Amino acid sequence: MNPRLAESTSPYLRAHAGNPVSWFPWGEDAFAEARARDVPVMVSIGYSTCHWCHVMARESFDDPTAAAEVNAGFVAVKVDREEHPEVDAAYMAAAGAFTANLGWPLTVFATPEGRPFFAGTYFPPQPRGGMPAFRQVLAAVREAWEERRDQIDGTADAVVSALAEVRAGGGGAASALPSIEQLADAARVLASREDREFGGFGGADPNAPKFPVATALRFLQARAVREASAEASAVADRALAAMAASPLRDHVEGGFFRYATRRDWSVPHYERMLTDNAQLLDVALDAGDDETARGVAGFLLDVLQQPSGGFGAAQDSESWIDGARSEGGYYARDAAARSDLEPPAVDGKVVTGWNGLAIGALARAGARLGEPRWIEAARWAADAVLETNTTADGRLVRASLDEIPSRASATLADYGQLAGGLVRLALATGDVVYAVRARKLVAACVAPDGALAVPGGGDPVLAAQGVGAPDGASDGDEPSGPAALADAALALWVLGAGAEWRETAERVVGTYASAGLGQPLAYGALLRTAASLAVAPRQVVVVSEEPAGRLATAARRIPADVVTVVAPGQADAFASAGFSLFEGKVAQGGVATAYDCRDFACRLPVTDPADLSC
Repeated sequence: MNPRLAESTSPYLRAHAGNPVSWFPWGEDAFAEARARDVPVMVSIGYSTCHWCHVMARESFDDPTAAAEVNAGFVAVKVDREEHPEVDAAYMAAAGAFTANLGWPLTVFATPEGRPFFAGTYFPPQPRGGMPAFRQVLAAVREAWEERRDQIDGTADAVVSALAEVRAGGGGAASALPSIEQLADAARVLASREDREFGGFGGADPNAPKFPVATALRFLQARAVREASAEASAVADRALAAMAASPLRDHVEGGFFRYATRRDWSVPHYERMLTDNAQLLDVALDAGDDETARGVAGFLLDVLQQPSGGFGAAQDSESWIDGARSEGGYYARDAAARSDLEPPAVDGKVVTGWNGLAIGALARAGARLGEPRWIEAARWAADAVLETNTTADGRLVRASLDEIPSRASATLADYGQLAGGLVRLALATGDVVYAVRARKLVAACVAPDGALAVPGGGDPVLAAQGVGAPDGASDGDEPSGPAALADAALALWVLGAGAEWRETAERVVGTYASAGLGQPLAYGALLRTAASLAVAPRQVVVVSEEPAGRLATAARRIPADVVTVVAPGQADAFASAGFSLFEGKVAQGGVATAYDCRDFACRLPVTDPADLSC
């Protein structure tokens, strides 16, 4: 058993601790060992619910002969991409110089100085379908290292130089904020990519993989888009309906699978990710699909929530059935048949930002649908993350496992996603402490000149090697760091935290507006914030001692930017903490009172639910 991996806070690394490969975790120690031995570094990147990562581990990393060749000629490093997203992004960008088929497992060969010089993804144990065998790759790389070092150094220098150029060209100067007309045009461009037969985005190839792309769906659901182009906005509702009725959704336990391998949403890739389901809960809520929302929320609470309160990263696609590993076999059974099976393992790693997405979605959904249990689950998760995933000086770490924090530093996305979730939790609970904490998190990421930066810097090993990740705001399967911070900053402004928070959101959106309008499928999270900036916010505050009263219940169904029900003392606490939206908000005559505000200008308060307008 490899103690370097067995003691890790990553279930993915722990799963490889029994390999005969002498793995190192990500860190300077591995590269120091490579320099001492003058051998290249083999960096293997994956995650615990990755099917092909499991396959390559069984075929190659568990094979004593292949492992001996790795150990003899390389220093092997195992990386959990979910724990080290910056490392994954940097090496994924480097791998693009060698292969167009990017994915996981990602296999990158680098010099002892950390400069990548060759990369690929899954390598089979024997040559197959044009792919070389893993041992053939090892032999070729080792031969090149020993006999053509100058060529390797030249390739490595070129790759690192290209990555530096990409980072230097990211973002650009801020431009004007997109207008409603420009945003509507971007939404129409996005809608034009709709699969009219099966919903979602994609072409006519029946065997093309198909992803939910929740960030793009959320942009199409933005109020400004619905008002400017109802036809484009309807694409999101149709996509959700198609996915919810398809094999992409687990109709027993309610969650959605990662993606489908067929155009009609069939033959899913069966892992169930926290990121996808948290965002699709928001999509379902705004589409008015309460049944799907309840199913997703049930999956989050019943399957992914850990004993500590935080939400695990994902549930595996594989499980044991009749003594053999089965890909998706558990999910093919009905509820009765599943009860006799051990469910697929859950990666219990509590990722800071991903928990922020779940906290925000559950808080919103719990308030909207009258499910206090969901709100309390969100509060439990928030308290767990703030307790365990925070250092003594207030900085965030990327993740934790079994209440043990990882040494991996948090990303901008972690700060932004958690802050956004905490603002929404504050609105659902009436507890201002979460909004105050969110404000501190966003402030920590904004430099005096307005630029965004991770507190404490990014990954120290990458920084020392000069191999950094591309600096972009495009979305992958979650909102990017800049987009998440812009969303959180705007949410703080809507609560009356001050004009500087809107200015922060405007700077971020302006920096990436041109790229977003040109590629709306890749910038959905940023464009959603741009759409919110383009219209005056609507804020509904109910001051009442009866959170489940008639007025409060009616208000929660209003599709406003802010809908919150607070007790009189809670309203005072928000106002005292600097959130001006709550100033002067009282329960008139001791009766529940609603304040319907447009851009901070409030209509006359009402006490009768019939006087609230949707």
